[in-house]
Amino acid sequence: MPIRYPRPLRPGDRVAVTSPSSGVGEDLRARLDVAVRAVEARGYEVVVGDCMDGSGHVSAPAADRAAELTAMLTDPDVRAVVPPWGGETAIDLIPLLDWDRLRAAEPTWLVGFSDLSTLLTPLTLLTGTATLHGNNLMDTPYRVPEGLLPWLDVVALPERSRFTQTPPGRYRSSGWDDWQADPHMDTYTMDGTGTWTRLDGDGDVDVAGRLIGGCVETLCNLAGTPYGDLSAFARAHAPEGLLVYVEAAGDDAFTICRNLHGMRLAGFFDAANAVLVGRTSAPGRESLTQHEAVLDALGPLGVPVVADVECGHVPPYLPLVNGARGRLVHTAARHELTQTLD
Repeated sequence: MPIRYPRPLRPGDRVAVTSPSSGVGEDLRARLDVAVRAVEARGYEVVVGDCMDGSGHVSAPAADRAAELTAMLTDPDVRAVVPPWGGETAIDLIPLLDWDRLRAAEPTWLVGFSDLSTLLTPLTLLTGTATLHGNNLMDTPYRVPEGLLPWLDVVALPERSRFTQTPPGRYRSSGWDDWQADPHMDTYTMDGTGTWTRLDGDGDVDVAGRLIGGCVETLCNLAGTPYGDLSAFARAHAPEGLLVYVEAAGDDAFTICRNLHGMRLAGFFDAANAVLVGRTSAPGRESLTQHEAVLDALGPLGVPVVADVECGHVPPYLPLVNGARGRLVHTAARHELTQTLD
């Protein structure tokens, strides 16, 4: 069964903004305006929805957030939906979304990461629609380092396009920029150096499969349910196997270890030809690092496990298309991920 790719964005297309999880407080509305203008500068029309309130941990009641997201994703005039950022409890939308309506609608890009994994991944699993795990709207003004692509470039690619990304070798080691003090911030502070790391042993990696994955802290709650059934997705869309990616937002190494063990027991990695692990600033423990936590849980899979990929909460960000064909190459001289939209 083919993956359903949204048509590429063209100047004049409409991009919608809503907050399925956390909204934007008044102190960061200036940053939101800057981010919206960055999208408009590419020639797109931007509309901002009603579910944006940042005074609590969610932007609106769950029913309202689900209705607005469904309406945007099924509106033929909206070509992409880009939330400002993630949050904590997008899982409350899962039983409220109109999955039949989403499945029947013309595909629309849904873009984001963090708590948005709670929605991105099930949308691809249940409807066969490609989604984009990468930047959130508030990250859009940043200049992207060489080797990576901004999400605005990815959603403009024609179907069957192929693109390759490589690690820039630099990242931000800790902390967050102060958008309240400077809402126009457009340059990452990248004070760390490093590239991808194979955790399960030595040797070259050259492996392919369809990409799917997201944030450990949110997807661990969907693994083993119909909304996190990667094995069923592989049977329908990827008999050749999957490239599964995971990343830790902030949980300590013991929690990540337990969650990854649980996801493995629930069959989340059964069809994996390899696992990509996002770079994280989440804490380790004296007796267990984050790398050791991953290897403890996923080492028994017997597939390559490549860590420190730019697909987590540590900038910069490497956009990944859920549902795309991927080829991962990791050798002493070459580190690259190629995605093909077919």
